[in-house]
Amino acid sequence: MSSTAARSGAAPRSRPRWWAELPLIALIYAAYSAGRLLMAGGTGTAVVHGESILRIERALHVDPEHTLNGLFTHASWLGIPACFCYATLHYVVTPGILVWLWRRHGGQYLFMRTWLMISTLIGLIGFSLLPTAPPRLLPPGSGFHDTLAQYASFGWWGDDASAPQGLGDLTNQYAAMPSLHVGWALWCGVILWRSARTPWVRAVGVAYPLVITLVVLGTANHYLLDALAGGAVMGVGLLLTRPARRLLALRPQGRRTSPVRAPVTAASYGTRIPAPRREPSEVRVR
Repeated sequence: MSSTAARSGAAPRSRPRWWAELPLIALIYAAYSAGRLLMAGGTGTAVVHGESILRIERALHVDPEHTLNGLFTHASWLGIPACFCYATLHYVVTPGILVWLWRRHGGQYLFMRTWLMISTLIGLIGFSLLPTAPPRLLPPGSGFHDTLAQYASFGWWGDDASAPQGLGDLTNQYAAMPSLHVGWALWCGVILWRSARTPWVRAVGVAYPLVITLVVLGTANHYLLDALAGGAVMGVGLLLTRPARRLLALRPQGRRTSPVRAPVTAASYGTRIPAPRREPSEVRVR
C-alpha cells in the first residue's frame, strides 16, 4: 500500500467494497431458496435417500448417530447446549470470521471468501440433486429423536430445524447431504489455525469443527456420511479456488489511461527550481 493510501485510510486493493459483496450473498441465498422450492410438494425421495445412507453406514459399521442422539436426548445438560450451538454458531461464527478477515486480513479475504462461496455453491448443487431427509425426519421406526423439537421451549427454534418458530418455510429441511454446518465449521477452523497468534486460538480452530460434527450427529440433523461429504466439498472448493481466481484475473479490464503528470513546482525541488538546460544551438558565440 502506498504511503498516500496509508495516510488516507484507504482500503487495500485486495479488499473489495462491502456494498460489492452484498450481491454475492444475495446470489447464494437465491440459490438456496431455489433448492428449497424444488422440494416443495414431495419429500418421499428425500426419505428414501436418508434411509439408504443409514443402510450404507450400518454395512460399514460407522453409524454413531443413534448413540449420540440417545445421549443428547436423555442428558439435557448436553442436549440443550448442543441445540443452541446448532441453531446459532453456523449463522454467527462464519459471518463473523468473514467480516474479521475483511477488516483485519484484507490480503487473505478474497481467496478465503472465494473458497467459501465455491464450496457453498457445490453444496447447494448437492442439495438439489440429492435431497436427503435428516435422521430426525425418518419414519418413527428408525429410532431417532428430534432433539431440537424436544428442547424447543428453551430456545427460539421450533420443529423446523434451526429456524425460529413460525419461520420454518425459510429453511430447507431436506438439505442433509452434504453438511454445510460441518463444511463451514471446517473453513472457520482453517482460518483460525492459519491466523492464530496464540496456541489457544489454534486449539479453538481444531476443536470447533469437531464440536459441530458431534452436535449435528447428536441432534439427529445429519449422518456421519453427511459430515464427511461436507469436508469433501470444502476440499473440492479449495482445489477450484485458485483456478477461479486466475480466471477472474483474466477478465477484460477497462481502458487504461495514461497517468497525469503533476506540474513541476518549487515544492518538488525544495526552495529552488533548477534553471532550464540550454541546448548547444542556443549558445551564442561572441
